[in-house]
Amino acid sequence: MSAWLPITREEMLRLGWDRPDVVIVSGDAYVDHPAFGPAVIARLIESRGYRVAVLPQPNWRDDLRDFRKFGEPRLFFGVSAGNMDSMVNHYTAARRLRSDDAYTPGGKAGFRPDNASVVYCRLLKQLFPHIPVVLGGVEASMRRITYYDYWEDRVRPSVLLESGADLLLYGMAENPLHALLDRIGAGVPFGEMKDIPQSVFRVNDRKALPEPPATGDLELPGHEALAADTLLFAKTFAQWEKEINKGEQRRMLQPTDQGWLVVNPEAPRLTENELDAIYDLPYTRLPHPKYSSRGDIPAFEMIKHSITLHRGCFGGCSFCTLAAHQGKHISSRSAESVMREVDKIAGMEGFKGHISDLGGPSANMYRMEPVNADTCRRCSRPSCIYPSVCRNLSTDHRPLIKLYRQVRSHPAVRKATIGSGVRYDLFMYRKGQEADAYGHSQYLSELVTYHVSGRLKVAPEHTSPRVLALMRKPSFDLFVRLKDDFDKICRKQGMQQQIIPYFISSHPGSEEADMKDLASRTRQLGLKLEQVQDFTPTPLTLANTMYYTGLNPDTLQPVYVARNSEEKQRQRGYFFWYKEKSRHTQVALPGMKKTPKDTLHRETRRPSRPRR
Repeated sequence: MSAWLPITREEMLRLGWDRPDVVIVSGDAYVDHPAFGPAVIARLIESRGYRVAVLPQPNWRDDLRDFRKFGEPRLFFGVSAGNMDSMVNHYTAARRLRSDDAYTPGGKAGFRPDNASVVYCRLLKQLFPHIPVVLGGVEASMRRITYYDYWEDRVRPSVLLESGADLLLYGMAENPLHALLDRIGAGVPFGEMKDIPQSVFRVNDRKALPEPPATGDLELPGHEALAADTLLFAKTFAQWEKEINKGEQRRMLQPTDQGWLVVNPEAPRLTENELDAIYDLPYTRLPHPKYSSRGDIPAFEMIKHSITLHRGCFGGCSFCTLAAHQGKHISSRSAESVMREVDKIAGMEGFKGHISDLGGPSANMYRMEPVNADTCRRCSRPSCIYPSVCRNLSTDHRPLIKLYRQVRSHPAVRKATIGSGVRYDLFMYRKGQEADAYGHSQYLSELVTYHVSGRLKVAPEHTSPRVLALMRKPSFDLFVRLKDDFDKICRKQGMQQQIIPYFISSHPGSEEADMKDLASRTRQLGLKLEQVQDFTPTPLTLANTMYYTGLNPDTLQPVYVARNSEEKQRQRGYFFWYKEKSRHTQVALPGMKKTPKDTLHRETRRPSRPRR
């Protein structure tokens, strides 16, 4: 194996290859690090003995020479828009074009197209019509069936149909990819690969389908019907969300004008050994040297000394894509695997002893599994912690506390901080001896004392009980309790630290009166909000469906939606009551004067780790 997978034809020829077996096309610059999905997929395929080349950020505007430089791969093209949805990457919630791209050297924008998954696949099919194209990544995953596109304000069919790809592997698809490679090794043609878990494909005739799984089939309404009827769209989303959260899922079928769209059920979650093996692949953990003169890649700089402990999220927040992409159930790494990664980071040039994050989709879901797996197989709740924490969920924080201590005892580690968001409802819902038995109060004390680098990130999101219910988030009173406990620990330890809450404006259900309440309550707590964002309706989320239909899919009751820019701006203005100059509407709260509108406050983007 080479230190770097080739990204130029010259690098490929130096390896003695006449052509690669697989070419991975990505909307991101090539960073050979386990937090970057295209690198993981490329290294996994390489580990099976195949020759893999990477085509990062190809130019789609010129004569398409980038797409041609490796020639025809022997097996297939793998396509990903990158670690981030290209439309979220390009546009603000107000649909304004962003001026930067965290996944490009120098943070420069303009190196990937809108709807990158569709653009890349169509170009590859134009240039190499007989070579199979396999589509994956978060952008494709969240567009795997009919969805509402906020940026174009229309309902669109599955990205598989729009792109012309031969197969779509959704979610964190390492095991489905292994299954695909097994079929290729056995000589199975692409057109006959209809039993790969976690895959989406198309057939002309329903009679061409293999026998349904033991769980059976679920037939969804056709795309045209969904595009014409918002009530049907809302009902179908509720049905789809319930199905993907089942322990035993049905195969989904959808009639379209191109035949039948088929969505196979998820693969079983990765075992500890399988997840460890992924992080043990021979990553250089660095951007390709080709970028050395073009500036830092901001997304890499943020995570280069961080460690992912687990995957999956059972929070089920209405506006979040995590569960639909990574799955609801948690897969955790072994402590031994984590410590091997600490050793690798310790050996990196420029490491000064600070591990910047020990986390994942949420910071503190490590090793949280069902008490009884059979109970989970029969459950279809989208959230294991809303409206209350499930009694079948182990919220034991002691394994995580033990791991924190192991990391900070490493001789090369001076400090290990937690950069991922903390789900405080996981350690604040129990009291007394029961809480002590799960290490709940101990976790908060350990976290604040040893693993906060001045600021602890948490996400109450709103203060209104009605809006929080639509978000599937706990009561704001729980955050107030957390802040009180946080401040007490800081005073006891003599530490000057802050708790940094995240909030969202214009979420479905949020009205101007709700935002005024948010401003008043946060001001009473002495908070001047910085980490805030306007709601963006990302595809295949509950909040996206509420925004489009004006209905709550769970109840089919009407939901208020702030749609026009003026109203959204007014809602955002309540975050910044303390700003003397702002074009946002300023709010008159007790004890303050209303200030005039002036200059526009710049949008604060919520930082996030790269997500595949």
